[in-house]
Amino acid sequence: MATRSGGLTLEINRALPAGPSRVFEVFTDRNELARWWGPEGFSAPSLEFDPRVGEGYRIEMQPPEGDAFYLTGEFRVVDPPTRLAYTFRWEDPDPDDVETVVDLSFRDLGESTEVVFTQGLFKTEARRALHRDGWTDGFNKLEALLSPRT
Repeated sequence: MATRSGGLTLEINRALPAGPSRVFEVFTDRNELARWWGPEGFSAPSLEFDPRVGEGYRIEMQPPEGDAFYLTGEFRVVDPPTRLAYTFRWEDPDPDDVETVVDLSFRDLGESTEVVFTQGLFKTEARRALHRDGWTDGFNKLEALLSPRT
């Protein structure tokens, strides 16, 4: 995690066990995204998701208990298989939520791909921590999905 220019930014670096084209696909194909998106125990029952610059998206998130909620945004960069960037905002946001920008880059490491993830700027440390926990769970689920079956 990092703080930039007086603002709160979340940074995560992960090596995932697949090539960049496959990793990019699991971030941009709605069916693949639904398989791993969100914190542990959450599902994504519906996705309006067409990753093209200028297009919007909407993801329904269903927690293990309670009502579903939604996040929306707009794609800013779609450059397969090296980079993806989009805005991220909650519908009916918490008072401490602000629109953030998610930026992902994918670097070929041979049999794996380094994903460099940044999101920000956050208004509070508590909101950054909430996103850090959710993204960490999501990356863990994604790594399990991409890992070869033994």
